[in-house]
Amino acid sequence: MTGKTARAGLALMALVASSPAMAHHVMGGRMPTTFMDGLLSGLGHPVIGIDHFAAVVAVGCIAAAHSAGALLAVGFVAAMIAGVAVHLGGASVPGSEILVALSVILLGVVTLRKQAMPVAPALGLFAAVGLLHGYALGESIYGAEATPLSAYLLGLALIQSAIALAAMSIARMLTQRGGEAATVRLIGAGIAGVGLAVLVQQFVPAA
Repeated sequence: MTGKTARAGLALMALVASSPAMAHHVMGGRMPTTFMDGLLSGLGHPVIGIDHFAAVVAVGCIAAAHSAGALLAVGFVAAMIAGVAVHLGGASVPGSEILVALSVILLGVVTLRKQAMPVAPALGLFAAVGLLHGYALGESIYGAEATPLSAYLLGLALIQSAIALAAMSIARMLTQRGGEAATVRLIGAGIAGVGLAVLVQQFVPAA
C-alpha cells in the first residue's frame, strides 16, 4: 500500500470508528431562526451524527464500484432530502432511530462484500436508507420558518454530496490497487460496528 492510499484508508477508518455518542444538534438543541443558523445546522448534522456520517461514507464506498457512482450517490442525497420533507409533512415512523441503526449495519455489511451490488438494487437500497435517514434528520428542523428551513436543506444536500463523493473517490483509489481493496472492506466492518453501537444505545438507559 502506498503512503497516499494508506493515509486515505486510515482517515476513512478513523472517521467511521469514532464514538457514536456525539450530539445531533449543531445549535445546542435550539431551533435555527436565521439563514446562517439553518445552513450551519444542515452542514453539521451528518458530521456530528456519526450514524448518519457512517451511512454516507458507506454509500460512497458502495457507489464506487459503478461508473454511474456519482449519480447513485446524488440519488441517495435526493432521497434523504425527500425524507426530511416526509417528516415535515407530519408523517410518523415508529422506532426510526432503531431503523436508522439497522440501516447503518446493513450498509456496512454490503460494503464488506467482495462482489459489487448491481445498480438497480443499490439504487433501491440508497433510496430506502436515504428516506429513513432524512426522516430522522428532519426532527431537528421540524417547525422552523421557511428561510432557515431552506438553508438547512441546502447545507444538508451540499455536505452529504461532498462526503459521499469524497468517500467514493477514496474507495475507487483503494480498489484500483489490488490488495488495497481489503481496506474498503475494513471500512465496511467499521461502519457496521458503528451501526451496532448505535443500536445497542437505543436499549441502554441514559445515565
